[in-house]
Amino acid sequence: MDNVHLKSSFSPLFPGLTVADISADGQEVSGREGQSVTLSCSYQTDSDGVYLYWYRHHSDLQAPQFILYKGAKTSTSEHKHGSQTSDSSTTLSIPKLTLADTALYYCAETQ
Repeated sequence: MDNVHLKSSFSPLFPGLTVADISADGQEVSGREGQSVTLSCSYQTDSDGVYLYWYRHHSDLQAPQFILYKGAKTSTSEHKHGSQTSDSSTTLSIPKLTLADTALYYCAETQ
């Protein structure tokens, strides 16, 4: 089985709409095909109407691909990827890794 490499980052994908201080934990995660991994991103805000987004970027030849968004403090998802949020962080869970999951992952937020 091949190794799958993932890295999380933050990028201001929505300039001017930021209502929180947000930062990816900058972690680089590796796993084997079929395993599950979790990436995390921390944020601070006083607003209750924050939406958290996850994107992945496979290469400089493609635009980042939208994965999912979450309302802060919610924990449901209807996607392959799972997400959990708390008052200060959000995670992206990727079950059953495949080589296609190898990418740079971005978290972003907006109100």
